[in-house]
Amino acid sequence: MSNYKLSIKKIGVLESGHSEVIQLSDCSDGQDVSQNEIPESVPILTLRNAILFPGVVLPVSIGRKSSLALIKDMEKSNGYFAASMQVDPSVESPEVSDLYPVGTIARVVKVLEMPDGSTSVILQGRVRVRLGEQTQTEPYLHASVTILDDIPVDDAHDTEFVAVCSSLKDMASRLIKESGVVPPEASFAVKNIDAGSFLLNFIASNIDIKVEDKQNILQLDSVYERGLELLKILSQEVQFLELKKDIQAKVKQGIDQQQREYMLQQQIRTIQDELGDNPVDQEIDSLKSRSENKKWSAQVAEYFDKELDKLTRLNPNASEYSVQYNYLETLLNLPWDETTNDVFDLKKARQVLDHDHFGIEKVKERILEHLAVLKLKKDLKSPILCLYGPPGVGKTSLGKSIANALGRKYVRMSLGGVHDESEIRGHRKTYIGAMPGRIIQSIEKAGTSNPVFILDEIDKLSNDYHGDPSSALLEVLDPEQNSAFHDNYLEIDYDLSKVMFIATANNISNIQPPLLDRMELIDLSGYLLEEKVEIAIRHLLPKQLGNHGLPVDCITISKKVMSFIIENYTRESGVRELDKTLASICRKIAMKVAGKVRFKKALTQANIIEFLGREKYSHDIWEDENIPGVVTGLAWTAVGGEILFVETSVSEGKGGKLTLTGNLGDVMKESAVIALEYVRAHAAKFGLKADDFENNNFHIHVPEGAIPKDGPSAGVTMATSIVSALTHRCVRKRLAMTGEITLRGKVLPVGGIKEKILAAKRAGITDIVLSAENTKDIEEIKEVYIKGLQFHYVKTIDEVLETALLEPAE
Repeated sequence: MSNYKLSIKKIGVLESGHSEVIQLSDCSDGQDVSQNEIPESVPILTLRNAILFPGVVLPVSIGRKSSLALIKDMEKSNGYFAASMQVDPSVESPEVSDLYPVGTIARVVKVLEMPDGSTSVILQGRVRVRLGEQTQTEPYLHASVTILDDIPVDDAHDTEFVAVCSSLKDMASRLIKESGVVPPEASFAVKNIDAGSFLLNFIASNIDIKVEDKQNILQLDSVYERGLELLKILSQEVQFLELKKDIQAKVKQGIDQQQREYMLQQQIRTIQDELGDNPVDQEIDSLKSRSENKKWSAQVAEYFDKELDKLTRLNPNASEYSVQYNYLETLLNLPWDETTNDVFDLKKARQVLDHDHFGIEKVKERILEHLAVLKLKKDLKSPILCLYGPPGVGKTSLGKSIANALGRKYVRMSLGGVHDESEIRGHRKTYIGAMPGRIIQSIEKAGTSNPVFILDEIDKLSNDYHGDPSSALLEVLDPEQNSAFHDNYLEIDYDLSKVMFIATANNISNIQPPLLDRMELIDLSGYLLEEKVEIAIRHLLPKQLGNHGLPVDCITISKKVMSFIIENYTRESGVRELDKTLASICRKIAMKVAGKVRFKKALTQANIIEFLGREKYSHDIWEDENIPGVVTGLAWTAVGGEILFVETSVSEGKGGKLTLTGNLGDVMKESAVIALEYVRAHAAKFGLKADDFENNNFHIHVPEGAIPKDGPSAGVTMATSIVSALTHRCVRKRLAMTGEITLRGKVLPVGGIKEKILAAKRAGITDIVLSAENTKDIEEIKEVYIKGLQFHYVKTIDEVLETALLEPAE
């Protein structure tokens, strides 16, 4: 056989170093070694990730001391030894049981001392052997071996084997050419090898295939089966190479920067998979493990798994990945069917409500009724309560007390200025920056599906081209619909029926009727002077002392002094301004404490004037001036009730011109026109003549023109004022009135009765004229509010004038 000098190709690591294979065609297949030439026990050289075939010359880097000793001994004696590969390359001191059972008898061709100090040896494979019993471990491993004879190709398969060898030569040449790893000289050598067994060994040694496949080939005794197995492996390698080449060609045609980055990321992901440190997989595994602990329905669980499967198919660098991941995070963070246990101890609930809020007995009673129903019915479905009244009466803070009484979580959502429907329903997750609506966000923040949810300032909702949030709230606040509330972001219904919604409002007339119809209204009109005193002493003063770093017992304010503060420095139905006034007093005290200035613990009225200045309010008192044309009316405002003085003057002029001043709204202007027309139409009834209207002009004025005033409350007041001015009859002392009139003289009922009564009591009024239809409103008010007042119920303006006007003076 001709000689072929071939280049060297790396194929793996042997022992602790590197190895390279070189094939020399002048080597036989090794079958010339007989069992008699082999000692009973031969040394064993262990290899890592490399196979030595018969007829192959293999360079090996030697690292172990025992292997160095073996090589040196064999070089001196020119003896035989067996080379076999370790099953587990990580074993440092292998025994025969750690090696594959079939190896190769070898001899040392050359020992090379490398420049880096390492030792390399060139081995020549001779014949296959099976390892037997281990006989020695020191100074290197020994074992008995048995030579394995190749089973030659029989006549029946001779032609087939020739075809196999031809196919192997073609495939091997193709792989050598296409791979670029094996030296091209090897292809020339393959074509010129005639010995079938050596051809198989040569190809198996030089082609880059798995070492496990090489070991399987080495262990086959039949040359024919060995050829078929090698042909199968090479065929798979050729197919893989063709597929790889085809993919590379397609990618190369249209590859751009994004595709390049994707390929790099895929490589990074593969590396991370190998290292077991892929953050994307960790994220997905975390989502999946968290979903297994969620208390949600089977429908939601199925939906989540479907969305999670979408996430696994997305590129982590794509924008859709973060959108989908955030969406799944939202689903997991929502408290599906996770509730807190309600406390149905009515006695304890009463104590909590009484401790946190003084007065408002009607509201407390309604809450206790609700708790009683829940206790009996065992149903978490909650009604929608709406607390309405002027600012500062405790509507919002009452929600916290209700949450404490029920043992529920508390969340608050301010609706003031909300004008976008998506604030309620959320955006679809396909939009950039999409997020759930504020309803779902608040539920997520609460961490439970049955919190006490305060919808603050529901009367201040607005709408524009973004939609109508009031209409969107209809589904939220309807007990028959909110069990399947649909948020655009979630895309799956969420149950809000367990949430206890409590809305607050200052003026229910600003709430849309359909929305108002879905709520149970509870009126928080305001506080009496006595109630404000108790609230200030029990709650506000201790809170402000703590806020200013002062001891609770630093100062004391008696009920008399507190009443002085309330009457002269505040003007409201609630206690918000009172709270600010007490804060101002505490700041003055803090100055004295910080400056170590001595002061009396019990504050007096003189101290209050020193701290706050002269009294701010004194005009809200009935004026005892007994002038015709001046009538005291009662009005409702956003800050509670107040009294107002309607003044009418009559001056000579033509045409009966009517002038209105005082920054009046449209409703009050209409009331003035109707009042004048009624008096003009019934002039004879009041002892007046037509000339009194034709030759006089009328001027109606409501003082404090800088404050806008409007509402259906002043019709009877204006009519009485006009008649009083024309007839020169004064109005009864300490009398006030409220109501509207028609052109027929009928007195219509008005609202805000409780606020108006409180304003009347503050002003020192003793008699109040009301429409007979307002009787029911008075009956609902507690006795303490109306104590000291006398009510005159009327149906027509004639009754009003008869009650209010005195007879003309002599």
